[in-house]
Amino acid sequence: MSATVVPLPPNSASETIDFLRRMASMVSGRNGEKLLRAASLIQSLSQRAMSAERLFQEAQQESRRHAELHEAAELASDAMIGQIETMRTQLTEVTSAAAAERTAFDDERGKLLCLMQDAESHIRRLTAELEALRASVDGFNDTVVSVPIEVLRQARTQFDYLSNGFAGRGDVISQAMSEIGGFAIDQALTAKKTADSA
Repeated sequence: MSATVVPLPPNSASETIDFLRRMASMVSGRNGEKLLRAASLIQSLSQRAMSAERLFQEAQQESRRHAELHEAAELASDAMIGQIETMRTQLTEVTSAAAAERTAFDDERGKLLCLMQDAESHIRRLTAELEALRASVDGFNDTVVSVPIEVLRQARTQFDYLSNGFAGRGDVISQAMSEIGGFAIDQALTAKKTADSA
């Protein structure tokens, strides 16, 4: 609640005090003392009124300054509340996005683990098949000899030559054995041609 302060005219209090003191000097006795006491009281009240006016003006300025600070604090508080709400919204969005990414990561990780287990199983199966094939090839290599085709053709020619030679001497058994050897070579060469064309 504000009060309106009306300052006294600058010289009215001092003029009144001077008047009362002059009157007191002219009047004797109790009336003179009362006039002096009234002059002192007016002077004291005047000083107190001026002090009160000065304090009131300072209080008004302080009150205005406090009101401005309060208004600034409210504006800052409103701005801060807005920023906090924005940050909460952003935090919620980031948290949701992180949860979605975590879920996607877990799903992808699960798929990769399944693929890895399938691949390991496939590798174990292929390794077993490879070992079986190696064992089979090792067994096959123990019973088979690799010979160039040209050598087989030369051997076939030699069997024909031997067969003709044995036939000219009348050695039928040796001739038959030479023809059987030539026939075996013919079968190997025919099997090779069939395998190459397939």
